[in-house]
Amino acid sequence: MLTTRFVDGAPNWTDVATPDIDGARSFYAGLFGWDFRSAGPDAGGYGFFQLDGRVVAGGMPVTAEQAPSSWTVYFRCGDAQATAKAAEEAHGRVLAGPVDVMDQGRVALLADRAGATFGLWQPGHRKGLDAAGEPGSLCWAELYTPDLAAAAAFYHRVLGLETSAVSFPGGSYTCVNPAAGGEDAMFGGIVPLGDGPVEAAAGAAGAHWLPYFDVADADAVVGRARDLGGTVRMAATDIPGVGRVARLADPHGARFAVLGAAPRQQA
Repeated sequence: MLTTRFVDGAPNWTDVATPDIDGARSFYAGLFGWDFRSAGPDAGGYGFFQLDGRVVAGGMPVTAEQAPSSWTVYFRCGDAQATAKAAEEAHGRVLAGPVDVMDQGRVALLADRAGATFGLWQPGHRKGLDAAGEPGSLCWAELYTPDLAAAAAFYHRVLGLETSAVSFPGGSYTCVNPAAGGEDAMFGGIVPLGDGPVEAAAGAAGAHWLPYFDVADADAVVGRARDLGGTVRMAATDIPGVGRVARLADPHGARFAVLGAAPRQQA
């Protein structure tokens, strides 16, 4: 799982782009207990979701013409310019940047060779999120892609990510970790689009990264998401050895998932 001991190649930021930032504030406050704080008058409406005073995500207003409502996962890099060039050389695209965000860091928005959007964050004064891998914060990231091998090769070349297979009854799961931290720094996985009914449903959005947020009770979060106008894309489901997972979307369609502990068995 993620921690805030960020190394190159690990997710160190996530944010949601939405046409209704006030609605997003209300939804995620009700869902996770997040507060929203503006980044200031010159930030174009960008702000920070906080939990107990610590930044756990970002949020920004966009129009439907600018971009669809979505979550983006950003990866730590030491040189955003060089990493963006490596992405282009690996047949990805640079969608925006790299640009300086005052003295906080350097940001870029990219797309991999299958079209999945992701970001880069080169730390300045801000190293990344204040909390990760604990309740209410980012804990996992999953890539849905039509070609697992091609995706693994792309992210290895661009971010230095390594993959490993974990077996489970009926198949295997491809995990990813940054080279610097080894498998102890594992933060996510790669899932082929169309691999089973859940993944086929996910494929309706095309290739994409899906952020997971740690929660104490996935079933309770699913219920709150419905009450708050969100969509349940996959009901809370037990994954042996992992926990209880649900896939959701906020009222404007931004997709994310939650991961909670599996319920204890009664003796």
